[in-house]
Amino acid sequence: MRGGCRELHTIHVITRTRSALRLLTNDPAAFLRRLGVASTRGYRAIRPMRSAYRKRFQTTIRNWLLYHHREIIFDQCHWMGVKVYKNPCDAWIYQEILYEVRPDIVLEIGSARGGSTLYLAQLLEIIGNGRVMSIDIDRNSFNVQHDRISLVTGDSSSPEVVEQVSKLCAGRSVLLIHDGDHEKQQVLRDLHTYSGFVSVNSYIIVEDGVIDLFNPGDGIGTYEDGPLAAVDQFLKQNSDFVVDAARERYIITYNPRGFLRRVKRGNRGTPP
Repeated sequence: MRGGCRELHTIHVITRTRSALRLLTNDPAAFLRRLGVASTRGYRAIRPMRSAYRKRFQTTIRNWLLYHHREIIFDQCHWMGVKVYKNPCDAWIYQEILYEVRPDIVLEIGSARGGSTLYLAQLLEIIGNGRVMSIDIDRNSFNVQHDRISLVTGDSSSPEVVEQVSKLCAGRSVLLIHDGDHEKQQVLRDLHTYSGFVSVNSYIIVEDGVIDLFNPGDGIGTYEDGPLAAVDQFLKQNSDFVVDAARERYIITYNPRGFLRRVKRGNRGTPP
């Protein structure tokens, strides 16, 4: 705004303010009537928007999860142009944990197209430490590259893969994210196999336990026990980890009881 226009605008504001103050002093009822008209005009303008958003805001968390699963996550959820199958509330928590823990290695079991792998690698680049070790049996859909990504291709349960991971993690601080096969026994097997690599005060993040909270006909649930059931059994067998419920503070999560913080090192647990 140029100088002359700015001065005229200032004079206009002062004049309107003085006029309003005089009206308030001399005729409070008229002042309130005028204020009411102005408020009503504003309300009339936004009333249709309020109505539309009121319907959105009244949806339940359950319905939001179903909506996100059916309509968003598989087709409309991307990180830097790459599909990523994540709940954005959980993704925000991941960056908090990575910043606090600053791991040397993030073990990611299950990477799909690589959107989450790229997300993690770029976060580590911003932090200035660490790399992602992606473990997956199938690379046909994986299509990302980054200097902070290492690939280990094979079955997470195979001795060859475990030995390779063990060598790469030796002497380094480690965080584990499990997004592989969601069947309970496989999740439990991976938790027992890889939990020993996780550093004290770091985390295991077990994804998609939400499927255990829905029925098969809902569109999310399955007929078999999944990650949440595996976590429950793992915690009964391994006292080194506790559920960090604060990581679920946004309520909407795919990982119920899935943020496991290592509080001590000692009990390696009972293998399944």
